[in-house]
Amino acid sequence: MKQTTKAVAAADLIHQGRRAFFTGLLYAGLLSAVINMLQLTVPLFMLQVHDRVVNSQSTDTLAMLIVIAAIGLLIYGVLDFIRALTFQVMGSILLRKLNLPVLQAAVSASVGRGAAHAGQAMRDLNDIRSFITGSAISVPLEAAWSPIFLAVLFALHPLYGFVAVVSATILVVMSFLSDFLTRRAIKRANESAIDSLSEISGSLRHAEAIEAMGMLPALARRWRGAQLHTLDLLDLATRRGRALSSITRTMRYMMQIVVLSVGAVLVIRQEVSAGSMVASSIIMGRLLLPFDTMVDGWRQWVTAGGAWKRVRDLLEHQTPQRDTVPTPRTQGDLVVDRLVYAPAGADVPILKGLSFTLSPGEVLGVVGPSAAGKSTLARLLVGVLKPTSGGVYLDGHNVFLWERGSFGDMVGYVPQAVSLLDGSIRDNIARMGQADPRLVLEAARAANVHDMIGRLPGGYDTALGDAAHLLSGGQRQRIALARALYGRPRFIVLDEPNANLDTEGERALMRAIDDMRLDGAIVILIAHRPSIMQIADKLLILQDGRISQFGPRTSIVGVIDPDEKAVAKAGRGTALSVQRSGT
Repeated sequence: MKQTTKAVAAADLIHQGRRAFFTGLLYAGLLSAVINMLQLTVPLFMLQVHDRVVNSQSTDTLAMLIVIAAIGLLIYGVLDFIRALTFQVMGSILLRKLNLPVLQAAVSASVGRGAAHAGQAMRDLNDIRSFITGSAISVPLEAAWSPIFLAVLFALHPLYGFVAVVSATILVVMSFLSDFLTRRAIKRANESAIDSLSEISGSLRHAEAIEAMGMLPALARRWRGAQLHTLDLLDLATRRGRALSSITRTMRYMMQIVVLSVGAVLVIRQEVSAGSMVASSIIMGRLLLPFDTMVDGWRQWVTAGGAWKRVRDLLEHQTPQRDTVPTPRTQGDLVVDRLVYAPAGADVPILKGLSFTLSPGEVLGVVGPSAAGKSTLARLLVGVLKPTSGGVYLDGHNVFLWERGSFGDMVGYVPQAVSLLDGSIRDNIARMGQADPRLVLEAARAANVHDMIGRLPGGYDTALGDAAHLLSGGQRQRIALARALYGRPRFIVLDEPNANLDTEGERALMRAIDDMRLDGAIVILIAHRPSIMQIADKLLILQDGRISQFGPRTSIVGVIDPDEKAVAKAGRGTALSVQRSGT
C-alpha cells in the first residue's frame, strides 16, 4: 500500500512538473503570436515609406508612420521581455518543485550505484532549467506562428508565398535530417560522459592509495581512453551538426536572394511595387529564421530531453519509499523479524532470515567472519537499505519507512567507512543542522574527543572537508562517534568503531557505550577485535548470512576470531576470554 502511495506521489510530482512546463509554454505561445505580428512593423514600415512617403513626398505621413512604428516596437519589446520572464519563472517553478525530491531520490540511488549519480541528477536538473531559460526553447513557438508571415507574403504576391513555402519545407527537412544523423551519436556521447565521470569521481575518493602505490599512470590511461571515446562521439555528432547547419544557413541566404530576384522581376512587370520587394525580403528572412536556428538548437532539445528522461526515471524508480509525517521521539524494543536482504540482481541473499529482539539499555555485540553480512545488517538496522523481506522495527515503527528527519533524532550511526562532511567540526557533530552548543559539547565529551578538538588550531570551528586529511583515522572516528551521540539518540549502531582507535581510545569508547546503556539506549556494536565485546550484554554470531548463535554474552561459546579462524567447535577461545574479563 505504501509503495503504491509513493509511486502515485512520484507520478503526481512528474505530472505537476509537466503541467507547469506546458502551462507556461502555452502562455509563452500566445505571447509569441502577438510578438510575431509586431515583428511585421519594420517590413511594413519600409513598404509604406517606399510606396507612400517617397512617392507623395509627405513628411506628415512619414511622421505618422514613425509614431505608429515606435509604438509597435515598444509593445514588442515589452511583450518580448514578459515572454523571457515567463521562461524564467517556468524554470524556477520546475526547479523548486523537483529540486528536493530529485536530491532525495539521487541520494537513495547513490547508496547502491555511487555518489556520481547524485551529482549527475542535479546537473540534469540545472541543464533543464538552463534550457528553459535559454533561446532554444522559443524556436518552436516562433516557427508555430510563421504562417502569419506566410500569409503576408501571399498577400503581397502569391509567388512570394510559393517561394517561402518551398524554402521552409527544405529547412524543415534539413532539421529532421540533422536529428536523424546526430541523435544517436549525442545520446551515446552523453552516456559515455556520465560513465566516465562516475568512474573518475569514484577513483578520486581514493587519491591517497592512487598516489602511494603509483596507480595514477594506469588510471590516467583508462580515463584518457574513456575521454577520447566520448570526444570521438561528440566530434562525430558535432561535425554532422555543423555541416548541416552550414548548408542550411547557406540555403537560407540563397532563398533570400531568390525572393529578391522574384521581386525584381515582378517590379519590372509592374505586378508589385518596389516597396513590396524590400519588405518581402525582410519578411522572408524572418519567416525562415526559426527553421534555421532549429537546426542549430536541435542538440539542446536532444540534450534537455535526455536530461528530463533521466530525472523522470530517477523519480519513478528511485524515489525513497518513506513516510513524510514525522514520528514523535519514542523508546521501545528493537525487533528484527525474519530479515532477508538480497542486492538487486543477486541470486543468493546476503542475510537469510534474521530474527532477534533487544530492549532499551541492552548492548548487542555482533561478530563473525568477513563477508558474513555484518555491515549489511548495520545498514538495514538504520534504514539505509530496504529489506528484501521481513523488517526492522523500533518501538513498532518500520525503520526503513520512518520519516528521515525524526528518525535521525532517534538514531546514531558510525559506518565502517567514516566520512566527515565539508564544514566545521561543530557542524559535523551537530549533523550539519543548527548546532546547539550544549549538545555539541555533551556529545564531544561523551566520545572523549573534547580535549583533542580543543588542541586543534580552530577548535570546534576547524574546517573539515579538504583539510580532513590532517586528522588521523582515530580522530576522525571519534568525531564520527560524537556525531552519532549528538542529541542522546535512543538507538545507536556502531560498525567497527574501534578499527582506528588505540588502547586509550578504545577504553573511552567502552565508557561511552556504558553511558549509553545507562541512559536507556539500545546499542549494537559490530567489531572484529574481541576485547571490546566485554562491554556487550548479548552476543550475536553471524555466519554465512545466518545467526549461528544469539544470547547473553556469558553463554556464547563459538565465536570467530579476528583472523577468521574458527575456534574449535566446543572451543571457548574468544568467548571464554570475554567471559573472564567481564564477570
